[in-house]
Amino acid sequence: MEEILQRISESQQGYPRRLRSLPDMPACLYVRGRLPKEEQLTIGMVGARSCSGYGRHVAWEYARVFSDHGVQVISGMALGIDGESHRGALQGPTPTFAVLGCGADVCYPKSNRDLYEKIPLNGGLISEYPPGAPPAGWHFPARNRIISGLSDALLVIEAKKKSGSLITVDCALEQGKTVFAVPGRVTDTLSEGCNGLISQGAVIALSPEMVLNELGMDTYSTKGSGKKKQIGLARDLDLVYSCVDFQPTDHETLIQKSGFPPGKVLSILTELQIMGLVEEIGKNHYIRS
Repeated sequence: MEEILQRISESQQGYPRRLRSLPDMPACLYVRGRLPKEEQLTIGMVGARSCSGYGRHVAWEYARVFSDHGVQVISGMALGIDGESHRGALQGPTPTFAVLGCGADVCYPKSNRDLYEKIPLNGGLISEYPPGAPPAGWHFPARNRIISGLSDALLVIEAKKKSGSLITVDCALEQGKTVFAVPGRVTDTLSEGCNGLISQGAVIALSPEMVLNELGMDTYSTKGSGKKKQIGLARDLDLVYSCVDFQPTDHETLIQKSGFPPGKVLSILTELQIMGLVEEIGKNHYIRS
């Protein structure tokens, strides 16, 4: 059954508190489903539409972990990073939310029909544009300020040097939000935006747990309405495992991140390899399996 499309004006009690204190916010919102809970941590996730397989995997996995910890994921339901962020979040127990550049009753892009139908079952599709409004080029940069406005922090995964995602970053910074960026290879065009953000002071996001810990969440215990999917690791193993990235991480980096002595890190890495969680792909270079 089709969900009722709600119109919520800024004069109504249900208008998001996160937006009330910000300038240039819409006078009303159209919502299919519901809005994010005010008291629950929300992370905006944005990135390239023409992303790599690595970017898709990272977006999906980070969003899944966020959802498992009770964190609401909000994005724009676009192709690429946006869509994979929603799909990853849908694997967990916490609702995800999409801010659209068209009416909330319009499915765009059509290839994301699965998200259009699934997201409002527990979360919501949100738009400042009235029902039936078609997607327009200028709608999408404008809606980015709502994505960042509804978020407590923003995470960027793959972005070119001149990327629409960086518009969302500018909005987030103007709104006083923390910006995280997932690093990439220096030779990849899709990594230029994120690596540039990190060089300018964005918080490096080497794992979803690192993002959550930076935001004050203890990832070793259950938080919010979601539950972390446990893989049965002791605390020391879990700490080293969380430092291993989806791109090769060298032994010295793991020592620095974990704070453990070299011998202990090597011992833990050996155990993680036996468990099938980590793979050594070169001399002292490791990736998650």
